[in-house]
Amino acid sequence: MFGRLKVAIMGTGKIAGTMAETLKETKGVTCYAVGSRTLENAEKFAKDYGFKKAYGSYAELVADPKIDLVYVATPHSEHFENVKLAISAGRNVICEKAFMLNEKQAKKIFEFAEEKKVLVTEAIWTRYMPMRTKLMEILASNVIGEPTMLTANLSYNIAYKERIQKPELGGGALLDLGVYCLHFASMVFGNDVKDIASICTFNNLGMDMQDSITLRYADGKMAVLNATVLSTGDRNGVIYGSKGFIVVENINNPEAIAVYDNNYNKTAYYKRPKQKTGYEYEIEACVKAIGEGWLECPDIPHAETLKILNMMDFIRNNNHIVFPGENDITDAVKLPAAEPVEEKEAEPEKEAEASEEISEAVEQGEYEEEVNSGDDTSGTDV
Repeated sequence: MFGRLKVAIMGTGKIAGTMAETLKETKGVTCYAVGSRTLENAEKFAKDYGFKKAYGSYAELVADPKIDLVYVATPHSEHFENVKLAISAGRNVICEKAFMLNEKQAKKIFEFAEEKKVLVTEAIWTRYMPMRTKLMEILASNVIGEPTMLTANLSYNIAYKERIQKPELGGGALLDLGVYCLHFASMVFGNDVKDIASICTFNNLGMDMQDSITLRYADGKMAVLNATVLSTGDRNGVIYGSKGFIVVENINNPEAIAVYDNNYNKTAYYKRPKQKTGYEYEIEACVKAIGEGWLECPDIPHAETLKILNMMDFIRNNNHIVFPGENDITDAVKLPAAEPVEEKEAEPEKEAEASEEISEAVEQGEYEEEVNSGDDTSGTDV
């Protein structure tokens, strides 16, 4: 146990359980503490996964001076306050995607982390995976020539889940699924985006259930991205080049990469290396970063997280997707944006009822993040 980083998990949902299983198999770390909104949930989780400490509040958890790294596995809507709490206690943090509700929140978090001299990074697992490195190597080899366009989709039939349905939880397809498509495009084409066109369909609470997004880059490249929580799709990413094309099977946890020439002949095929859950790579990156004294992980620098959130802010602003209680996002948007829709004032009684309902459900762990499964048949928080 000597020399291992003591990791704490904030939240006790399915995704937290997957991380706990990962930690037990990952070098350089140990399962140390878990925190929940109730001691009962924390103690059960600690017993199930072999954690030494269990805390019945997040404040008690981060106050433990032995903790080296906190993994935040709570809903999107809670990330800002949860991460801020951990930083205030001087803890290094890795926070699940989407990192924050908007770019403004992320900027505040990164500034606070720099002030406190702690590592903070986003747990967008595709950024840390070996298959990302393999894809970059293939592109650099010029085997498909100059890439000019890519398409990517991520689709799961999960609209029935309350964390997808409700604005109070940072719901919708964009923050849950579309974020992976945007990261895929960013890893391949970079971030010099000049135009974004987007259109969405909505549920009765104003949350986006389907997103179609087109990015145009300064050099003329284009990315066409689709995300839906209403149906199941192939999850593939395709990169089109002057001498052929590349198919990435499952952009959420790449299972294989196939290379084709201009005659549609498959010329190469790379399978995903064996993995524990897929989460081990982000934890290994944190171990290295903490050991080196870095305040961000090279796999997903703060600037990359901010750019993706900036694009999501722009898409949300243009489609009038608003989360209650979040910081105003309009001053964080750099691209030309449509005029925001004027919000109707909520009825005090209904607002209080909704707040009480969400608070009670989160207390019970109902809305804590679910699993980003590492197997071949499922991917995101389904």
